Amino acid sequence: MEDYRTGADGDDGSSDVDAIDFGTLVCNLQDLVKGKDTMMPLVDFQEKKHTGWRQLKVSSSGVVIVDGAYALHSTLRSLLDIRVAVVGGVHFSLLSKVQHDIGDSCSLDYLIDSIFPLFRKHIEPDLHHAQIRIDNSFVCSFREPYYKLKCKNESSDGKKLYSFEQNKAETENFIEMYLRPPFASEEMKIDDWIKVRQSGIRYYLSLGDQRIVDKYFIIRPKAEFEVGRTTLGGLLALGYSVVVSFKRTCTSVNRDQLLIVAETIDTLNKTFLVLKGPSRKIVAAEASKLGIKGPWITKSYLEMILESKGVPRLNTPPPVFSTLLTESQEKKIAAPKPICVSAEKIRNLYELMQPWTRSPPKKLEQEYVLAKWQFIPDSSSRSNIQLAPLPDSYDLDRGLLLSVQAIQALLENKGYPVIVGIGGPSGSGKTSLAQKMANIIGCEVISLESYYKPEQVRDYKYDDYSSLDIDLLTEVIFEGVYTLHPDIRKLLDFWIAVVGGVHSHLIARIQRDKSRAGFSISQTEIMTTVFPLFQQYIEPHLVHAHLKVQNDFDPVLSPESSLFVLKSRKQVTYQDILEVLDASKVCSSVQNFTDVYLRLAGVPSNGQLTEGECIRVRICEGRFALLIREPIREGNFIIQPKVDFDISASTVSGLLKLGYQAVAYIEASAVIYQDGKILIEVDHLQGMAIPYLQIKGTNKDMVSSAGSALSLHGSYTTKSYLQIILESLPADDNVSVGIHNQQAARIQELVEFIQSQGGSFNSDSSSPMREMSSTDSVLDDMQSRIRKLERWNTVNMVLWTILLSAIVGYSLYQKKRH
Repeated sequence: MEDYRTGADGDDGSSDVDAIDFGTLVCNLQDLVKGKDTMMPLVDFQEKKHTGWRQLKVSSSGVVIVDGAYALHSTLRSLLDIRVAVVGGVHFSLLSKVQHDIGDSCSLDYLIDSIFPLFRKHIEPDLHHAQIRIDNSFVCSFREPYYKLKCKNESSDGKKLYSFEQNKAETENFIEMYLRPPFASEEMKIDDWIKVRQSGIRYYLSLGDQRIVDKYFIIRPKAEFEVGRTTLGGLLALGYSVVVSFKRTCTSVNRDQLLIVAETIDTLNKTFLVLKGPSRKIVAAEASKLGIKGPWITKSYLEMILESKGVPRLNTPPPVFSTLLTESQEKKIAAPKPICVSAEKIRNLYELMQPWTRSPPKKLEQEYVLAKWQFIPDSSSRSNIQLAPLPDSYDLDRGLLLSVQAIQALLENKGYPVIVGIGGPSGSGKTSLAQKMANIIGCEVISLESYYKPEQVRDYKYDDYSSLDIDLLTEVIFEGVYTLHPDIRKLLDFWIAVVGGVHSHLIARIQRDKSRAGFSISQTEIMTTVFPLFQQYIEPHLVHAHLKVQNDFDPVLSPESSLFVLKSRKQVTYQDILEVLDASKVCSSVQNFTDVYLRLAGVPSNGQLTEGECIRVRICEGRFALLIREPIREGNFIIQPKVDFDISASTVSGLLKLGYQAVAYIEASAVIYQDGKILIEVDHLQGMAIPYLQIKGTNKDMVSSAGSALSLHGSYTTKSYLQIILESLPADDNVSVGIHNQQAARIQELVEFIQSQGGSFNSDSSSPMREMSSTDSVLDDMQSRIRKLERWNTVNMVLWTILLSAIVGYSLYQKKRH
């Protein structure tokens, strides 16, 4: 809706409802509804004027999305089939920041009216008409940061390091302002200031100097969002003051995943060359290719300006405490808290009273204030010091930031090498966190799975600690379920525990299935049965972690990490496939797998077995994996999350113990070709004469182009392999109950195999879990007997009361008669 501002000629960047050209927008939408191409306006926000029109063609998907603060306005609502309202994000983050800076002197309504004066009057009332309401708790994250290398754009002899071709370069001018909070002292750290960037009539705001410096790299999150000029005026009215202001002129060239920029800062009267992009390796490679060797600058322009004015550098990231704690200070450090997945926290009364449109989904303390790392003496460690554990747990984004800061603090105070271990249950997000940390720090990740003993691998004992060959471990970031075991923990400098993720999704899925079947089951019972070794061998060690992370991101329910899949039965040749993929990077492999579909007995069904009501377990190359699919079918595409995580045989055996039944299976051989961008899989299903072809990738256009190159148009199917196999089987009366006669014998063999592999873990009568289960049974029996005695006692009292009343009544009657 930004392109429909009629006030583009003015100097007010606020999103006033009167500045929106609803008439043109409505006409454009009506044209699209009628299947007609339309002309929409173009606005140059630097020049503050309309520049023309561009053609908007009718989409083949038949879907149009209108995005803007006033997208749910009454003028548009009759044209909308789906109304979605989103609140939260950096909007709430700014409110939390201002509340933190000025204290409790102002109410939330007053702050909203000051910072977002149009929200309560013109935006919030329309949000209540939404059919879907979203509280966006995601604010700022280093999950997908960008990396910068910065140096002066001239060599020692005065020559420019990089010259731009004028016809290919773009030039922009910005004014940057830094606002210091009210009541703040002159010595306040600059990472507590608010940054405002003005570009023409548009204003962009970011909270503080959010960055990490690693070696020569400046690493920043994507944490900037657009505000109106009235927001800047509101902050100034609340007492914020502009401390530093300067003009920045940027001349840039965009090269795919790399941006090369010459930035001139008027206050410094200097020009700097900046290379930045989402890949650390690409940025470093381009610097090497250009022959630029520095010297690299890691200071921000703000720090350089303050130093030029004689103000000392106020914050050197990361903000950590490097001094050792005294003995009295050590006692103040709270003991680590258990990191079990807790139930949803009840919000306080004040939060419950607030409308959903203005209730920050996260606590202020977690939203804005992060813990600082401290060190404590430790004679048993290699460096005689260790990190003091943080008592609280954090979400994945804050955990990632704290992890990188901890590594930098260890490098600064202990030196090389720093060994980091990340532990937690299967599917909790250990590998994701490790890879993101490694991308930022620039190191490798080793999985504990690489250290299984060969003889244990043959016996499927992947979740048994004795299966690990500890003597082979080397110094790197590494992750695994037993990473925080005492035998490994003593080798580590930094311990991280992660819970949640897909691990929690499976627990919730089991509880949901049990509820649909008319039963209830506790999380403890699920953990004891499905993850029999977690409570005994893994969970006790997680509480000792320096950093505890609760990963509330569920990739199963999020389309962000989805794969786009095209499936066809058309036959193609090997040469055809090579022409689609990058021949210099293509690699191939062969996998033989068996998929077993588990369904809980008693769950209502329409008589047709579907993939959505089953838990799929894949047995491939001696490994068990859980394949969770909640696909979306859109046209020819199957859009599904990429959520496959290894589990143990004991987990599958535990699912069978909870009442899940194997109701179908698929056996297949897959030939896989991939080049890093596209994956092409040729699946030979048992019992099917012609193989199926799947094209998979995270980029929908690339997948579509590959399908077109292979001439697959008109041959696509969105059916699952389970549906295809079941439809190919002859009619059978037993299909309605979930098991086809033709598959029954093989299913029984697979169940017996799973039980033979996982049964040993569940049959250990001496394990604490079995003792706990036995104790629970005794307690349940005792409670049942007590309830029976209480019921009998109640009945007994009633009978005695009736009898005594009868005797007393008869005695009184006889006495009166005499």
